[in-house]
Amino acid sequence: MSPEFPTPGSVRSAAEVNEQIRALWLRAGGTLSAQERAEYELLVVQWAAAIRGEVIEAA
Repeated sequence: MSPEFPTPGSVRSAAEVNEQIRALWLRAGGTLSAQERAEYELLVVQWAAAIRGEVIEAA
């Protein structure tokens, strides 16, 4: 199952991405397969970008 990625230029909040990360871990039962690990890594990158965007916006 591949993660849903926003179209270029659209931004999801860190909370939305975090929810996807939590759902992935729940589906995986706490142990990620190689495919799930790749999905997780992409979600973490998206989450970090969202956090940076929120911090810059708040400043």
